[in-house]
Amino acid sequence: MQKIRHTPVAPTRTQRLASGGEIDAHRHDDHQIAYASQGIIAVTTDAGSWVAPATRALWIPAGTVHRHQAHGELDLHLVGLPATVNPLGLDEPAVLAVGPLLRELIVAYTRDPDNDGPPRRRLRAVLLDQLTVSREQPLHLPSPTDPLLRELHDILRADPADNRSLDELGQRIGASARTLSRRLREDLGLTYPQWRTQIRLHHALVLLADGTPVTTVAHRCGWSSASTFIDVFRRTFGHTPGARPTT
Repeated sequence: MQKIRHTPVAPTRTQRLASGGEIDAHRHDDHQIAYASQGIIAVTTDAGSWVAPATRALWIPAGTVHRHQAHGELDLHLVGLPATVNPLGLDEPAVLAVGPLLRELIVAYTRDPDNDGPPRRRLRAVLLDQLTVSREQPLHLPSPTDPLLRELHDILRADPADNRSLDELGQRIGASARTLSRRLREDLGLTYPQWRTQIRLHHALVLLADGTPVTTVAHRCGWSSASTFIDVFRRTFGHTPGARPTT
């Protein structure tokens, strides 16, 4: 059984992680915000995975058992907040939009965590104000609980470019497309195309963080062309996969 660390106070700090580096499973009595100003951060819980590039931050509620993984060289900014301070009113992990101002506030606030002078307290107040207007983003890759969906999930995660129909995949695992579609709606609240796109986008973010060319990423993740992939990516993240976000 995996040992889970209990660190009561969620730290506020900046740290670097090499690509592939991890922070093992742990929990805090505080809320925490995780933001990567460089690279991509992935947070995994029992409920699924959340992945955030530099235009997104991750909200991790108090008590949530989670682990971090770095994709690409990671500059990780962690902001701990007491459980009584919840500007978002969220009790589940979430991905949040990070605009230019919120980005600079997080980076500045985590730069000198031991400084608790009046300027830094004012900085914290503005950061909390900005969090209240940060939009939640649908970038959660839920972990299915249904055994058939878990088997399907393993197939798609192993090869996101697998373009077989749900009928064909169902034949492999012994279920009809109708059954799988119904269980997807009941278990995850998603259609098959929505779920497959989420899986592909998560994998695409990881490949991009490792420096894989955009055209290669598109084909490895199952898009028919680089232009189709770029269009989906832009609509989801607000910038093209080859561009450095301006946040």
